[in-house]
Amino acid sequence: MAQDTVTVDLGGRSVAVPKGGLYDRFRMDTDLDTVAADPRVSGVEFFRRLPKARVDSPIGPTLTPNFYYRIATARLTLTAPSRTIRRRLPAELSPLEIAPGLGLVSVMVFRYDVCDIDFYTEAAVGVAVRPARHGRFGFFDLVTGLKNEHLHSYVLSLPVSSDIAQVRGHDGYGFPKWVTELDVDIDAERTEARVANDRGETDLALAAATPRQTTHKTGDQVSSLTSYTTIGDAWHATLSQTNVLSAGSTTFPRGVDLRLGEGRLSDDLRSLDPRKPIRLDVMTEGQLALHMPVPISVREQEARK
Repeated sequence: MAQDTVTVDLGGRSVAVPKGGLYDRFRMDTDLDTVAADPRVSGVEFFRRLPKARVDSPIGPTLTPNFYYRIATARLTLTAPSRTIRRRLPAELSPLEIAPGLGLVSVMVFRYDVCDIDFYTEAAVGVAVRPARHGRFGFFDLVTGLKNEHLHSYVLSLPVSSDIAQVRGHDGYGFPKWVTELDVDIDAERTEARVANDRGETDLALAAATPRQTTHKTGDQVSSLTSYTTIGDAWHATLSQTNVLSAGSTTFPRGVDLRLGEGRLSDDLRSLDPRKPIRLDVMTEGQLALHMPVPISVREQEARK
C-alpha cells in the first residue's frame, strides 16, 4: 500500500516526504519526547546533549545536526593497492596506508529506522584517507582509524532509497547520491543487503553472519567520522558522531558473501582493485548525529608526498 506524501521545498527543489512523518511534522526540529515514546528507540539522552543550530545551506535554512534515533550499519573493510586508490582520489587527498603501497576500502550499508528525515536505507563505497589538514602520515591516525575512534573518508558512491535523503545529501553535503531500490536487513544473526541498478537488477549484494554483539550504555562508546566533499569549488568536511549501543567486529571474516553485479556501486569498487577482507563491523543498534558540512582547507602540495 502506497504511503501518503506531502511536498516540501528544499533549496528550490520539490521533494515528497511521508505525510505525518517526523519531517512533515517537525522540519528537523523534532520533539525529543515524541521520539522517546517510539518503542523502536531506546532513549534520547544522547541527543539532549547536542543542541541544534539554525544555519544557511545550499538546500535553504536548516537545523543541524540531523538526528538519527535508531540505526543499524555494517562495514566490510578490504585492502587495496594504494596506486589504484590514488587514481580515484582528488589530488588534495591521499589514502591512509596500513603498509607501504596498501590502503583500505570499505563497502558500507545503513538502515535508518527512525530519523529526522524519516526511514531510508543507504549504501556506500569509500576509502580511508589521511586527515586533510595533516602534511605527513601519522601513526596515531592509523591506530585511531583501525579502532574506529575517528575515521576520515572519501566516498565514491552513496545510493539511497528516499528522495529527501538524495537531495539533502547531494545538494546540501556534496555526496555522490542517487535514488535506487535498496534493501538492508541487520539483526543479531544475519546481515544482508542488496542494491539495485537502474534496471532493477543487482548492482551489489552483501550477506554475512552478524558478529557477536556487545551492548554499551548510551554515551559510553561514541565514534566519529569525517567525510570530505566539494561543494561548488570549495572543500568541505562533514562530521558524523555515532552513539554505539550494540555492535561487534570480526577480524579476517570468513563466510562473507560479497557479490558484484552491474552498476555504479560495483564499478567503483572494482576500480579500486580490492583484495582481502580484513574486518567486518556490524552495529545492530546505534544513534547518529550528522552535522552540516563546514569549509576546510586542504594541503595539495603535501598530499602526494
